[in-house]
Amino acid sequence: MSQSPLAAEWAVLQNQCDSYEKFSLLIKLLAIAVLAITVVSGSESLLIPAVLLVLWLQDAIWKTFQGRIETRLLQLERCLADRDGPTSSHHEPYQYNSQFAENRPGTIALVAEYLQQALRPTVAYPHLVLVLLALLNAC
Repeated sequence: MSQSPLAAEWAVLQNQCDSYEKFSLLIKLLAIAVLAITVVSGSESLLIPAVLLVLWLQDAIWKTFQGRIETRLLQLERCLADRDGPTSSHHEPYQYNSQFAENRPGTIALVAEYLQQALRPTVAYPHLVLVLLALLNAC
C-alpha cells in the first residue's frame, strides 16, 4: 500500500525537524569550542563574547526555522488523525512553503520571533553561560 501524500510530507518534515535539532547542537558545541580555545590560548579579547552572541542568535534563527516546521507537522498530524481526510486548503499536502510565504511576519516581528527563540531555555543554554564566562575571562 502506498503512503498518502500527507504521510509522505510528514515523514520528510519530521526528518528535517530532527536535522535542525542536530545542527542546533553543533552550533552549541562550536560555541563551547570557541570559549575553550579562548581560555586555553589565554586570549582576553572582548571579541570572543561578541562571537558567542552571534552564535547564540544563529542558534535562535535555526530554532525559529525548526519551529515553523513543527507548526506544519502539527497541522499534518491533526489532518492525518482525522478519518475524513483534509477538509480545507490549509491541510493540503505540500503546502509548507506556500503557508510560510502567506504567514511570513514583517522584519520587526521576525526579529522579535528570533529573540523569543533565543530566550527559550533549550536555546539559551549553554550560550548565556558561555558569554558570561567569556566576559569574566576578558575582564
